[in-house]
Parts: sequence; C-alpha cells; structure tokens
Amino acid sequence: MTSKLNLDQGAVLLARELARRAGEPVTQLALTHTTVSIERAVLRLGGLDGADPGGMPWANRLTDAVRASVGLEHGVALPVWDALHAGGHRDLRTLAEAASAGKAGFRVPAGREAMTARERAFRSISAGMSALDRQRAQRARMTDDLADSPFPWVYLTVGAGDIDQAVAQARAAARDGADVIAVIRSAGQALLDHVPEGVTPESATGSYANRENFLLMRAALDQSSRELGRYVRLTSYASGLCMPEIATLAGLERLDMMLSDCMHGILVRDINPLRTFIDQRFSRAIAARAGIVVSPGEESFLSPARVTGPARADHRALAPVAAAAADPGGEPEAADPAPAVIASQLLNEYFGREAGLETWQLGFGHGLEINPAGPDSFLIELAQAQLVRELFPGAPLKYMPPTTRVTEDVFAGCLLDAFFNLAGLMTDQSILCVGLLPEGADLPFRVDRDLALANISYVRAAAGRLGLSFAPDPFVVDRAHQVLDEAVTLLRRISTEGLLNAIADGTFGAARRPPGGGHGLDGVITRADGYFNPVIEILDGTDEGAQGDPVAELI
Repeated sequence: MTSKLNLDQGAVLLARELARRAGEPVTQLALTHTTVSIERAVLRLGGLDGADPGGMPWANRLTDAVRASVGLEHGVALPVWDALHAGGHRDLRTLAEAASAGKAGFRVPAGREAMTARERAFRSISAGMSALDRQRAQRARMTDDLADSPFPWVYLTVGAGDIDQAVAQARAAARDGADVIAVIRSAGQALLDHVPEGVTPESATGSYANRENFLLMRAALDQSSRELGRYVRLTSYASGLCMPEIATLAGLERLDMMLSDCMHGILVRDINPLRTFIDQRFSRAIAARAGIVVSPGEESFLSPARVTGPARADHRALAPVAAAAADPGGEPEAADPAPAVIASQLLNEYFGREAGLETWQLGFGHGLEINPAGPDSFLIELAQAQLVRELFPGAPLKYMPPTTRVTEDVFAGCLLDAFFNLAGLMTDQSILCVGLLPEGADLPFRVDRDLALANISYVRAAAGRLGLSFAPDPFVVDRAHQVLDEAVTLLRRISTEGLLNAIADGTFGAARRPPGGGHGLDGVITRADGYFNPVIEILDGTDEGAQGDPVAELI
C-alpha cells in the first residue's frame, strides 16, 4: 500500500527485528515447557469430553491422575494411551472414570510399549485434527455459497443472561446488520483452571466459553447466515488459564475469531506470565490450523493517553460531551502509552507468525483509549489508526470504540462512537466494533444496540468513500512518526532487558507482574528429554493447515 505517513521503512524494519529479539527467548520458553491446560487440550483433541457428577471435566481428572502418578514432564499422551491399551479400557472416558476412582495405573512406557502408545495417540489425535480441518473446510464452503460482507465488518457484542437469551440477541444483531458476533464470557472464567461443562444457566455476566455454548451459538448463526444470505462470523475469548483448551474447542465448533492475548491475562487478571506465554503459543498454533483470526487486546490493558501540547481547536462547544467522557475523579492520567501499544502489536505479530498464523489471521486490536476531553484527541486517534494500518497492511484490524470513556449519557456516547466510526473508515480499518453503553446501565429502555448499529450504519453510508491524505509535516504525520520512534526505543530496551522483565517493571500499563507471581504458575512443567505431544508434532510436521481463506481475499 502507498504510505500516507511517509514512514521511515528503516525504522519499521528495525522495530520488527527488535520485536523478534525480544520475543525469541519467550518462544524458547514455550518450546521447552508445557502446562496442564496444553496437556488437557491434547486429551480433548483425542476425543475426551464431558465431566464427572461434580462438574469437573474428565480432561482435568485424567490429567491430574497422570501428574500425580508419573508427572507430566513427558507429556500426558504416552502414559494415557499406554494405560488405555494395557488396561483394556474402551475409550478415554472410561479410563478417566477409572483413574478418578483410583482403579487405573500409569507409567511412562519405553521401547516397544512406547512406540505402540505413540502410534495409538497419533491415530486418535489425527482424528481430532481432521475435525478441525473439516470445520475449516465447512467455513470455506459457506463463504463460497453465501455472500460475504465487504470490509469493514460490523462487530457487535452480546451475551447478558443465559445462552438462549444470548442466541436471541445474536440473531437479532445479525438481522440488524452485524457481521461478527462476540459473546461476552462469564465473569471470572479466565481464572478457572477448568472449562465448565454444559450450557450456561441464567446469569447476568455472560455465557461460559465452552463447547456446548459454542455449538448452540454456531448453529444459530449458521441458520441466520442462510436466512440472510451472508456468512455471520462468531467470536469468543481464548484467554485465561484454559487458553489452549478453549482455542481447541473453538476450532472444533467452527468459531471464526478469538480474542486471545496473554498480555491481557497477565496485566488485568494477574495470570502468571510464564503460564500464559506458554499457553499462548499452543493456542495460536491451533488457531492457525483451524483458520481462526486471532485478535489480541492491546487496547484493553494500557492506560489512556495523556495528550500534551497546544490545542488546535476551540473545544468549548463540546465541553459538556468532553466532561461526560472524562475521568469522573479528575485523576491525572498516565504517560502516553501509544508507543507501548505499537510495541505490543509488533511483539504479537512475531509471536503469531512464529506459531503459524498467516497475515489474514493477525487481527490486531487498535483502540487506544484516548481521552476525548484532551486537545487534538481526534487527530491523535487518526495518527494511531493510520500508523497501525500502515505497519500491518494485510491484517484484519479490529477498531475498538472508547469503551472506558462511555458514560450513561447516551448522547455523548453516540457522538464519541460516531467520531470513532469515522476514524475507522478514514483509516481503512477492517472491523468496526459497535460502541455500547456501560454494562448494567440502569436505563428505561435497552436500545443501546439499535442506536449503535444505526450510528455505524449512517457513518459508513455517509462517509464510506472518504479518503485520507495529509499535507507535508502536519500534526497527524508528526504524531505517527513520534510514536513509531518511541516504540523503537522501547523495543530496543525490551530486547536488551528481556520481555518478562519489562512486564515485571510496569512497562505495559501500570501493573507490575513478576515471572514468579500470579495465578497458574503451579501448572507450568519443564519438558523432559523424550517429551511427546502428538498435537505439536502434527502441527509442526505438516503444511495441510495452510489453506486459503476468504478473509485473505477481502483484505
């Protein structure tokens, strides 16, 4: 694409090289360790499903039994498929039930027994991988048979109440023009070290990200897709302590996009950095095979930007709107995080490509939470959005509205959303997230979705062909160059000091998360010599997953 910012390509190349240097030690960590969730994902791909009478998944029960008996340093596959054969168990479910009752033993087989266990594990896991491939092929058939919406896609979040209510909301949103439906995950699920089984009961905080709910929502949106004559995509969250398992279940039930970013889990949920970086690589490798677009969440963990410098317009006319959107407590804002957002995106690009994601699957999330009360806030937004677009020209960028700035003032919220929609269109963002009122707002009528969809529809129709160009050395260009230069400086420091140290010292957001702290560290295991994971071996040893996808053709 032709650069409108006249970026220094030497600086861009240097930034990518520094991101690679910073990311490689973390990748090496992932290649020499495993986690309990990765091993549970292996069992799920091998066909293990369901839960015990107390609701604990059999994948957890069987993994825990193996760990207690022989450890997980060699992986779960060899002990499990060896026990499955030697004990005469009918299937993994039967073995899990026996192990939970203390009626099954495990060993790490050697010699001929190890070869037999490997072969049996490969057969079972290959069937699971074929299921991923079939779902990917089904997506391709549906997007071929049905019209596929042109970019920018309209992305809307639903999910209050039980899964039936979420389904009803999703189908209504599709009828009203949404192209991508995201289902809010139940509050607190990120910190559960198991994937809850069964459909979600009535809840005000969203639906569980699990196979049963994925299945129901996918079937409903497939029906809507056929009725509307266009493919409606489905999104959920592959993050938290069960990131590998949720990514696997998403692939098995044909979700199209996943919000998956370990940095959000580290900084917001206080998940151990080692645990979630190791989980992230496996999850993205599964997503690559399944044809899922992975959207990190840089916008959701970094503090809002503090804009400095003289104002370029008289803001008095918008003072009431700005006051409604500003921080109510009047707290001073953190230093400008825009360079850290760019650095995070470049790191995510490296991690994604290393795990096998193609360009069309790198769905970076741009949504820097700039204070709209500050001077030049819209110009700063344009600079950031155009910079991201030019750094990642083939990526399906997801543009976030100012979620933390929205209040119960409906009119102020609609105005802010209109500005963000306009910025997204002007900078060729691929996916425009519909702005919604704060969850739980006590309003007489819940018309926020309708208002937001009408807002984005109007701006897209009225300004969809609006081009963007800049005069020499304007504010927007200067701002973009400044952010890129500062991102390079930041990445140089991170590549020298180490990414884990940068996270520990608060480089990304205000939270400081040391490698030895946080939830889930006890689930990290160092691989022993002879570690065996059939999923990883299949993913690393075949190129069958590198198929085309309609998303690539649209960008």
